[in-house]
Amino acid sequence: MSIVNFYAGSSLDRAAVKRRDAAWLAGRFAAAGTRLLPVWRGKHLVDGPREAPQPVWLDPAETWWREIAAEDPVFLGLEGETACFAVDLSPLEDPAGHPRLGGLGAFVDLRTLSPLIGERAGSLFAYARGLLLWHGRHRFCGVCGSATTVADGGHARHCTDPACATHHFPRTDPVVIMLITDGDRCILGRQPKFPPGFYSCLAGFVEPGEGVEEAVARESWEEAGVTITDVRYHSSQPWPFPGQLMLGFTARATSVAITTDPEEMEDVAWFERDWIKANRGSDAFRLPPRDAIARRLIDDWLDGPA
Repeated sequence: MSIVNFYAGSSLDRAAVKRRDAAWLAGRFAAAGTRLLPVWRGKHLVDGPREAPQPVWLDPAETWWREIAAEDPVFLGLEGETACFAVDLSPLEDPAGHPRLGGLGAFVDLRTLSPLIGERAGSLFAYARGLLLWHGRHRFCGVCGSATTVADGGHARHCTDPACATHHFPRTDPVVIMLITDGDRCILGRQPKFPPGFYSCLAGFVEPGEGVEEAVARESWEEAGVTITDVRYHSSQPWPFPGQLMLGFTARATSVAITTDPEEMEDVAWFERDWIKANRGSDAFRLPPRDAIARRLIDDWLDGPA
């Protein structure tokens, strides 16, 4: 674990074997000191200084939150002897107007919070967000259409039709993201939806029947029209927007002429190392935020040997 990117590095013991035991889970939930993390429509409850917000936990021993919870809480893990759960309060229309929630803080989007919170809170929020969003999208069985129910402390859903009884597990979609280089220059691109001046690494979903190295080569060709070699793994990052695992790579170009599909990429170009260093942070040229693995790939290359 030489490289741990933002949103990863959780210190929680997920207790994968114990969480299958309903009696053990019930005991942990009822134990003194257990903490309950509220999530509302993918947003997180925080309080404190605007420049340094802190997570707000609920007391599971209270009962008011049950009236607005989408489902039973899910088990996140143990922090020492303290059990941590998360609960989805999305059915509530107006958290700010709720008599109990309104005074505890504000629900804020994780992308807004990321520059302001530490790595510990970032990994916690990403974990809870990704897991609860998956539950919200899998309330019915994809095999037979019957309702599903929460199982294994929230780390599975079971079809309620005995004739089907399919077990569903949280889905994480693999995405390759790569920095392609040619000596002292690299390829960066921008999609039409990006903010003005924003450039990032090329990226794309891994397709069925495809190895990640093959996906790196295919996406490099599809998005930039270049061929590559020397594909090397860099690091990974959970990306809960809503549920991807970013797999970071570097690669060396074997062709340099760039061609793009205008329906997919607005612009793709070679950028010199010294030019990026001189212009990053300007209004005309923006790199990904520091919480993104794309920025880690770029910065590591910029700071590496020339």
